Amino acid sequence: MRFVSPILKRVIYPTLSKLGYLHRYADRGQLSVVTYHGVLPAGYKVTDLQLDGSWVTPEVFRRQLRLLRSHYNVVPPAQMRLWCKGEGSLPPRAVLLTCDDGLANAVTDMLPILREEGLSCLFFVTTRSLGDEPSMLWYEELYFTLLDAPEGPLEGTFCGVPVKMYLNSSVPQRHSCWYGMVETLSQCDTEARLGFAQAIREKLCFPEEWSLQHVKQGGSRFRLLALSEIRRLLAAGMEIGSHTISHPKLSQLPAESSWREIAESRSELEKALGAPVWSIAYPFGGTDSVSTREMKMAEEAGYDCAFINFGGGFRNETPRFGVPRVHISLDTTVPEFEAHVSGLHEGLRRRFGRSELIPSA
Repeated sequence: MRFVSPILKRVIYPTLSKLGYLHRYADRGQLSVVTYHGVLPAGYKVTDLQLDGSWVTPEVFRRQLRLLRSHYNVVPPAQMRLWCKGEGSLPPRAVLLTCDDGLANAVTDMLPILREEGLSCLFFVTTRSLGDEPSMLWYEELYFTLLDAPEGPLEGTFCGVPVKMYLNSSVPQRHSCWYGMVETLSQCDTEARLGFAQAIREKLCFPEEWSLQHVKQGGSRFRLLALSEIRRLLAAGMEIGSHTISHPKLSQLPAESSWREIAESRSELEKALGAPVWSIAYPFGGTDSVSTREMKMAEEAGYDCAFINFGGGFRNETPRFGVPRVHISLDTTVPEFEAHVSGLHEGLRRRFGRSELIPSA
């Protein structure tokens, strides 16, 4: 598949989209769920695809929404909930919009476009948004910490996690170190994951205002939503789901820690918002972070459904606690977007044996 994907992207998908084949292909399934991670703020320049590859520009976001309005039926999250519970139906070519990570960009850049287009979205947030201080996702905070660290050895035990490495001047080398740390911290408890980067900065004598500087420089790109902003989303007709407490790879945690991330995040968000939190998006959402264990936990914790980040597009069966989603990237063209939404792209992946398997609960 990878050898023909440029042809699919630049020739075949645009042709099929113009001919109307893609939205007719969508009639084969029940529901397609799309997931975003954000819309790039005005003036923000992409310099690192490690960070920004899952975001979209405002112009492309608007074009994608207008395509959906033209050929599909974008359903409100509440209708999806009723359907999951067997209490309602979905229209033909039903599409649900979702957005992960709970960053401030949801209010500053996504919400205005959604309101212009008359559409609603299900936003997944972590409970870190309930804190009093502005903060970032732990792995993005760690990423910047390693990029800003001086060249040389980095050794010690931080939040109970031993580290022994050498940071050179190469950005790719630091990327590699960062990725390895993310994998290690995904197996640690919440406190270690959230405090790890700060512990490194304290050892390296970073200035106290370091975090605030990065939050300000990135604007709404890196700052997590505040509680008041989540309430603004609700007031605008959006809905809120859980993205756990601290965004770990759940399947790599001990069962007790995974349960806490899934169950306590729901109860904390409902208490703070005074609104039902009926869905969860598993962080990272891939086969290395979601197993049947997490799917069963989500059901036992009282959610009505749960979402993964692969296998998306219209399909005949939609498992309630492993709902597939189409993951949108910065380089996703509009015809390619429709090929994913329609289910054709995933159908081709399955045919050529390149599709990831969805865990069965």
